[in-house]
Amino acid sequence: MEKTAGNTYLNRLLGSSAPMKQLLGMLNKVAQSDSTVLLNGESGTGKELAAKAIHYTSQRATFAFVPVNCGAIPKDLLESELFGHEKGAFTGAITTRRGRFELADQGTIMLDEIGELHPSLQVKLLRVLQEREFERVGGMKTIKVDVRILAATNKNLEEMTRQGLFREDLFYRLNVIPIKLPPLRERKEDIPLLLDHFLNIFCEKQGIKRLNICDDTIGALLRYPWPGNVRELEALVERFVILNENGTITLDDLPERFHQSKKQQALTPTNIVTCLPAEGLDLNALLDEIEKDLILQALDACGGVKNKAANMLGLNRT
Repeated sequence: MEKTAGNTYLNRLLGSSAPMKQLLGMLNKVAQSDSTVLLNGESGTGKELAAKAIHYTSQRATFAFVPVNCGAIPKDLLESELFGHEKGAFTGAITTRRGRFELADQGTIMLDEIGELHPSLQVKLLRVLQEREFERVGGMKTIKVDVRILAATNKNLEEMTRQGLFREDLFYRLNVIPIKLPPLRERKEDIPLLLDHFLNIFCEKQGIKRLNICDDTIGALLRYPWPGNVRELEALVERFVILNENGTITLDDLPERFHQSKKQQALTPTNIVTCLPAEGLDLNALLDEIEKDLILQALDACGGVKNKAANMLGLNRT
């Protein structure tokens, strides 16, 4: 049953692109260990989904998966939320309360938005990572737990460490196995698969016939940079399904931001990189991204006919 649950979460990380194949392979591999994992990725890339996939395909799957959003809980409450408190520890503490670490004993705790953690709590978290023990707020008894820790962030913790905003020792404790979730703009070939998936879900939910989508609409979706990643695409498809009246999704159904992306200037070295960043850049990765975008645009312009697209770009069809 637990293996099935794990596969369910893995299957929801849809994609056949090279970055997704690499990600899924890594998740399967780390699930068999008990090491701390740091999931890094932009908002909307599926970090919690990846964390659940790790937990539910691991040996801890029969125990609790406990997520904590470190950025959504006020600092004054987060310590109690993580470690619990004793009765009378502070005003309003009318009963003893177990924290998330105790609730996750034998299972997995996911510390989301770990980059938002206050420095005072970073020290206490470091101790838990090192010793797997802590005291409740207002308590004297040391509580030991057996818990796997998964952390997630959309920030560059290494850069925050250099700037003194995040403890270096805590960063290295968390960064045992770093996993980067690719943004949607780096795996645009997965967009048709994701579109199909979300259309099936929302059409079934609304009890309507599966919507069609025009090729030029798909082309516009492929050109768009997707700052909100898969979450943005999912929300857009839900909007399509709710508002559509004729059974076909056309360019007119797209928000204005998608039309603006089509009006952007052609790619040139001038408007790709206006100046070399002080920290430098990965030229090969940049050129690969430009090549991918131009090939997708050519395929869109040629209606998916590869020979025509190759001729337009002066490339061999292969």
